Amino acid sequence: MNQFWQFKLVVALLVVSNTLFAQVDSSWQQSPVLKVSGFADVFYVYDLNQPEGGERQAFLFNHNRHNEFNLNLGLLQFQVDHSKYRANFALQTGTYANDNYAAEPGVLKNIFEAYVGVSLNDKNNLWLDAGIFSSHLGFESAISMDNFTLTRSLSAESSPYFLSGAKLTYEPNEKWTLTGLVVNGWQRIQRLQGNSLPSFGTQVSYSPSKNTTLNWSTFIGTDDPDETRRMRYFNNVYGQFKLSEKFALIAGFDVGTQQIEKNSSNYDFWLTPTLIGQYSINDVWKTAVRVEYYQDETGIIIPTGTLNGFQTTGVSLNFDYSPTQNIVCRLEGRWMSSVDEVFKTESNTSNTNLIVGASMAIKFGAVLNK
Repeated sequence: MNQFWQFKLVVALLVVSNTLFAQVDSSWQQSPVLKVSGFADVFYVYDLNQPEGGERQAFLFNHNRHNEFNLNLGLLQFQVDHSKYRANFALQTGTYANDNYAAEPGVLKNIFEAYVGVSLNDKNNLWLDAGIFSSHLGFESAISMDNFTLTRSLSAESSPYFLSGAKLTYEPNEKWTLTGLVVNGWQRIQRLQGNSLPSFGTQVSYSPSKNTTLNWSTFIGTDDPDETRRMRYFNNVYGQFKLSEKFALIAGFDVGTQQIEKNSSNYDFWLTPTLIGQYSINDVWKTAVRVEYYQDETGIIIPTGTLNGFQTTGVSLNFDYSPTQNIVCRLEGRWMSSVDEVFKTESNTSNTNLIVGASMAIKFGAVLNK
């Protein structure tokens, strides 16, 4: 190759390189969208067991106060959205934060989410996020307006609402979402003292149409220090179906196992099936019915100290009034029955529990840099 063609090749490579780098730079240098949003859920619950003290039941973390008006969850959230990176920071207060983050020290219990994410490819369908984020387990979130019912199902109350760590999310197309996680433990911001083993998780979500979502999520790890480490394996499977313009259905099943003791080949297990149907009466009224069962005989997740552990059946009926998308007023009756006396009462315990609850919730948001 003579010098003339060598010169032309070098010039061509420089032009192509400059174009490519210019495209990368322009993509990353685009201004992000800055958003602020908020949420508040004010509630009142009357527990016919009339338990002593403010807290109704130790295994519940939402709307868990008897005969008082209170704030279940108040959120103030800031978001950064960009094609190449994202960030989310949300502060919280309310009885949910006090109850569910009781193990976290100081100001950490007031952090609902705090994470940063970056795109890892040109298609922006492969993302790495790190920080404190909502759990990949379950079909219900801490934000009541996003759920079919006012109170959370036993499956949600007994699995992580939040995790701390890093996750890799890949969306090959509109139908599939694949996620792998490395986290500090089972619903922990800080790793348990004395535990040197990280926990792991996966999620596979498939939406063959806009009316159907099928999900399988897992957790592998421990909630013990190294000296007494019992491995825990958890599976969460659910399907969400919009069967018509008025009727939607959620069917979920959780099953978990945990070693009886360190290095043991014997395992205890717990399980919980859940079925929720929601019917839209008209544009402003909805109703929902939930049927659920929770079995944890050895007290892995819900320790009771009773002969048969926590074996509980529950039924609830919900009515929602939503004059606008930003506001929901809800009324719910919920009945639970257990084999043993596991529910607090005024002076003792009972094997049944009946409550009537109501709430008013509001969401708002705005873009700061239109």
